[in-house]
Amino acid sequence: MPHAFSPSRPKPAPSVRRGRRRALTCAGALLASVTTLLSVGTAHAAPAPAAPATTPQGKPRVTAAVLGLDDGSRRPTLYGEDAAYDTASIIKVDILATLLLQAQDAGRHLTAQERAHAEPMIKSSDNAAANALWRQIGQATGLESANKRLGLTATKGGPGARWGLTRTTASDQIRLLRAVFDGQGTASGPKTASKTASSALTEESKAYIRTLMTRIQSDQAWGVSAASGTQWALKNGWLQRNTSGLWDVNSVGRITVNGHHYLVAVLSDGSRSMDEGVTLVERTARQAIAAATAGN
Repeated sequence: MPHAFSPSRPKPAPSVRRGRRRALTCAGALLASVTTLLSVGTAHAAPAPAAPATTPQGKPRVTAAVLGLDDGSRRPTLYGEDAAYDTASIIKVDILATLLLQAQDAGRHLTAQERAHAEPMIKSSDNAAANALWRQIGQATGLESANKRLGLTATKGGPGARWGLTRTTASDQIRLLRAVFDGQGTASGPKTASKTASSALTEESKAYIRTLMTRIQSDQAWGVSAASGTQWALKNGWLQRNTSGLWDVNSVGRITVNGHHYLVAVLSDGSRSMDEGVTLVERTARQAIAAATAGN
């Protein structure tokens, strides 16, 4: 049964604050033109293409989901309402999983050009690379077709070229992470329909995504990793809505705490700044992991 909590407000470490400021500076410089984002390549991290806000200004929303990989659990523990949020750039993991699944179906490996897009798309959150691969997979139609096989049930692809406006839930992000990370825990768990879905990707494809998620550039190493030790695999997403000026800030990944592996997804919207959103996501991740590991 989902339940809410009121996280405390610990200050992030100085290194995290410095990295966050660098990410915010980069994002702010690129927010000036959404049209440019959609048509011109960039080697820098940037917020996903934005659209008019659909909700009024108010208190930020946040939802977290946590799944232990070592205990054979099949369903995540939820913190907050499992509502739909914009993905922003966390969708890039799903884009890559779809690309790999399509390549598997064709009996081939990724081409050099596909890898040249995939790697900066994940490691530095490159939007031009995501634009190219979003078109290649068939945009929302291709994404949703792959997601049925990957076990996702509540993710709807963004309209047209706006991959960042894909809608998803924290539970569905855990399903995607399971499709990539299942088998890394110490327990195999029961063989269920969802277990079959999580095996849609080959071990080679899973390993490729995992590797890229452990090589996120340093100024983007924030989010659910704040609840981890030194081992994590990560993808973050952030965008500012045009009309309200409020921010969507999300983080998903696999973290290690006291030798145990967890999949964590934290989704949020309605923050007044990216910095506020990052703080909210990190605080929520810490609180959710503390609750999940209590008694361990």
